[in-house]
Amino acid sequence: MPTIGCNVNNCSHNNNGACYANKISVNGKKARTNNNTSCSSFLNQATYSTLTNNTLDDSPCNSLGCNVKSCAHNVAGTVCSLHDVAITSNIEKANLYSETYCNSFRCK
Repeated sequence: MPTIGCNVNNCSHNNNGACYANKISVNGKKARTNNNTSCSSFLNQATYSTLTNNTLDDSPCNSLGCNVKSCAHNVAGTVCSLHDVAITSNIEKANLYSETYCNSFRCK
């Protein structure tokens, strides 16, 4: 089961630095750097906290999809081969998924 560390503090899936979404997906068509990727599963806590509090269970994310075909860790165009992945943001409070990125990305 992958471990997904998350320092996007205002993501509604973030539980003490770990992702508790049922599934996440990292995107970044033609990414060359980690800033060209994004966590498309990001949900702003200010808007979605009630939804995620009612739908998530108490276990960390167990499905990591990756659509970043230029990443060295991408397998078959849809899965990440890493066991530990870090999702982050360059700003204090992300508003959109495009303001997040996969810090574990490595270009092929």
